[in-house]
Amino acid sequence: MIPPSQNFHRSVGVWFVGFLQYQTAYHIQKYLANLHSISNSLKEEQLNDGTILMVEHAPVYTTGIRTSNDVESEEKRLKALGAEFYKTNRGGLTTFHGPGQLVVYPVLNLKHFNKSMKWYVCKLEETIIQLCKSFGVEAGRSSNTGVWVKNEKLCAIGVHGSRYITTHGLALNVNTDLSWFSHIVPCGIPDKGVTSLSQVSGKQLTIANVINPFLESFSHEFDCQIKMLPFEVRENIVNHLKNERLINGATEDQLLENKSFIANQL
Repeated sequence: MIPPSQNFHRSVGVWFVGFLQYQTAYHIQKYLANLHSISNSLKEEQLNDGTILMVEHAPVYTTGIRTSNDVESEEKRLKALGAEFYKTNRGGLTTFHGPGQLVVYPVLNLKHFNKSMKWYVCKLEETIIQLCKSFGVEAGRSSNTGVWVKNEKLCAIGVHGSRYITTHGLALNVNTDLSWFSHIVPCGIPDKGVTSLSQVSGKQLTIANVINPFLESFSHEFDCQIKMLPFEVRENIVNHLKNERLINGATEDQLLENKSFIANQL
């Protein structure tokens, strides 16, 4: 269970959606980033110091700003596998998101934390390292960004920062079908593999099993209280997406639904 307020210096809202199209998640991040950049209205909007968007994607490959190969041919090849493909403004190279992977997009105002992207990435890594300990897994860092178990990447991290507002985030393999990674060089690192939390722990874990341990670890590392993102804020974002014709009715209902297994812990 997420601990109650312990004189935390900051508070962060959490919004767990479940399965969501990659492009829709990106539109939500952009909208949240804009709200968090308007610091004078944050208290009124009840956004406080940041928002954590937590999702699971259908199979999708994304590229970062460091990608330098023939993106068009790569896009055609990967789409032929039945996955979506998007070019993004995050750091890093090509990676995969899909079912069984917890994807977390923290939209934080680093002015309220630490104005260092290096610090931010290290804190994301430590959040996952501590989460892994709760499942009996010893994970760590390497010379490459992310969280590793020996020579296998467990969690990819690729972030973007603009005026101290963060977007994009991390992808933790929980019980992901790792064969999707065989079609790329994950994050451009040819001599290392990928793994999942289920694989390294020897337990059949699901996304639901790791949500609250993640939030507890994040709360500790970022010294912040975790709260459910208020319904009014979610409703405003959904109305914006509807007005821009970026979502349909089914997605609208999904975005406004409360996830009881999180709400009961907050």
